Amino acid sequence: MQFTELDDDNEDAEHSATMRAAAASKSTWVSVAVNLLLTITQIAAGVFARSQGLIADGIHSLSDLVADFVVLFANHHSQKAADKDHPYGHHRFETAASLAIGVLLLAVGVGMLWSAFKKLEAPASVPTVHIAALWVAGGALLVKELLFRYMLAVAKRVKSSMLVANAWHARSDAASSLVVGLGIIGNLAGYPILDPIAALIVGFMVSRMGWTFSWDALHDLMDRSADDLEVQAIRQTISETPGVLGVHELRTRKMGDLIVVDAHLEVEATQTVEAGHEIAVHVRHRVIQRHRVLNLMAHVDPALRPDRDHIPVR
Repeated sequence: MQFTELDDDNEDAEHSATMRAAAASKSTWVSVAVNLLLTITQIAAGVFARSQGLIADGIHSLSDLVADFVVLFANHHSQKAADKDHPYGHHRFETAASLAIGVLLLAVGVGMLWSAFKKLEAPASVPTVHIAALWVAGGALLVKELLFRYMLAVAKRVKSSMLVANAWHARSDAASSLVVGLGIIGNLAGYPILDPIAALIVGFMVSRMGWTFSWDALHDLMDRSADDLEVQAIRQTISETPGVLGVHELRTRKMGDLIVVDAHLEVEATQTVEAGHEIAVHVRHRVIQRHRVLNLMAHVDPALRPDRDHIPVR
């Protein structure tokens, strides 16, 4: 018995991939426009109002803008069809993009921490900020929170981990704007040191999120399996397929936001090779149709029905 690659076409999967690409492109371009406006406004206002926290928040928005272009690049390339060098397609471009976003956030966060520490070493040099900085921080907080909610809704609808990462990047900006706003309020209340402290907290938040995204993406690139609930759901779909007596050695690995599955199917030993093949084709079709599975590699094992008082052959 040998492994057989079952390659029947699946129009539903192709349609879903097209929808995901279109949704990712649209939401990311919205994010590009918002982050470009925020970057210019926050950095300019931060310089004018002498607020290190607001400048740090503007740099965070700039990192969002760079991340958006990374997402657009990955979204374009991940939709390329399979070729000789990439027989499973280019879906891991999305995972690589998540890793790039994480590394970018980590670098930006460390830079913010370094800048804030330098300011805290000379607290007497911290100036009192202008009231305009508070208005800009408040406006940025509102815009970023709305952007986060919009992007996360799109990401969940199309089930894209790359878009989820980018959405939470926007939420980290919203949280950082809140911290910056509180720091500015403290500065205006007569505690100037609170502005660089706010910048320090923002740097820590950005660094932590960058590390989380990088670590998760790295594990996905090392063929991490799908989560237990999803694996169990795939196993159930296979087991409920007519003609399948059992399934074992079910293995999964992430391929971008899709999953590649290997499984040993147990069919009645008296079945013909053709009948066993048809069962495997049916299994593959059902699994791809019901789950976010890119491909299923099936190995057919002969097994006798339990009601015949024989031990199944494994």
